[in-house]
Amino acid sequence: MVGPDRTTAAVAFPALDSLRAVAAIAVLATHAAFWAGAYARPVWGTPLSRLDVGVAVFFVLSGFLLSRPWIARHRAGLPPPSTLHYVWKRALRLAPVYVVTVVAALTLLPDNRGAGAGQWLTTLLLADIYVDDQLPDGLTQMWSLSTEVAFYVVLPGLMWLALARVRHRGRDRLWAVTAGMALVSVVWLMDLSVRWDGGGTMIRLWLPSYLVWFAVGIVLASCDVRSRADDGSTDRLTDRVTAVLREMGRSPGLCWLAAGALLVIASTPLAGPADLTPTTLGAALTKNLLYAAIAGLVILPGVFAPPEGRFVRVLSLPAFRHVGHLSYGIFCVHLILLELIADWRDMPLFEGRGLELFVLTLAASLVVSEVLHRLVERPALRLRNVWTKGSTSTSATTSAPRASATRS
Repeated sequence: MVGPDRTTAAVAFPALDSLRAVAAIAVLATHAAFWAGAYARPVWGTPLSRLDVGVAVFFVLSGFLLSRPWIARHRAGLPPPSTLHYVWKRALRLAPVYVVTVVAALTLLPDNRGAGAGQWLTTLLLADIYVDDQLPDGLTQMWSLSTEVAFYVVLPGLMWLALARVRHRGRDRLWAVTAGMALVSVVWLMDLSVRWDGGGTMIRLWLPSYLVWFAVGIVLASCDVRSRADDGSTDRLTDRVTAVLREMGRSPGLCWLAAGALLVIASTPLAGPADLTPTTLGAALTKNLLYAAIAGLVILPGVFAPPEGRFVRVLSLPAFRHVGHLSYGIFCVHLILLELIADWRDMPLFEGRGLELFVLTLAASLVVSEVLHRLVERPALRLRNVWTKGSTSTSATTSAPRASATRS
């Protein structure tokens, strides 16, 4: 058996912390623009509505950071990471701040004050998208957290399926599985979600619609691990894709320019109107696939750009990375704060003042997220090894990169 090497050693991706901050601020900005009625404005309306691409960035990041330990250990001939440890860390990372956010939304916002015990239960369990066709006020962004948690649940099974050796060939199925994930998204969006939609749920927001986004992250993880390996692999497909992506990632400006060009395309009628729900199946699929490509291009330099280059050096600045550490809190609380600020500043829905609302909401979100980070997130994460002390020596060198492995 091959021992731990630089493939399985802990790898830092400092730029990814800052990219999480960019994604969170993009989501906040598109919600502020929606409240201000900016979606209806010519020229800028649709691009502002497309800043929800930040969700795709979160999903690709999760696919990359969470699958990487499985892939790295597999390449080194080591057993997979502890599933118990993985599940426990995911729960500690997400649940405490989420529970605080739900309590705040259901008690502070007037439209939620009539919520009964059933609403509280389904919301706390992240089950709203499966049993209802709308989310509580101030929590409408949480559909993506429900979908991401669903990915967390299926990831160990996907990794087992993708990394199992094919008898008589000695190769894994990673490329087949990621291609299958993309195919499932296409079939789900174009057929199954329509056929099985009986009303009363948010079926088009379920995990199958977005498996292609997570698949992009898994492909990046596989290529990153392969670029660090020296195991004599003869997997030509992985080698070729790795070479192309590594070369692209070494040119951050070109990657982001291409991402910007795709965002312009996504802002045309090809991806539907300036709305959260495209009017046609074709527009929905186009938007979905464009977002997958945009998010992949945004993240690619964070993985492959030279550490000494300006891109990584700037995104590795402590201030930027710290905002990335606050990004989960920003994502969770910003809609509650947006509504409270709009009420305080007398900003009726769809009546402008979007820049003011964005700046005030961002400032308030940063303050509240800092408090949550210090008083809730950090104390909770100190418990991450409580149930797995026996396996910490094994997982110490194979854990996810130090850049945190969630949207948060």
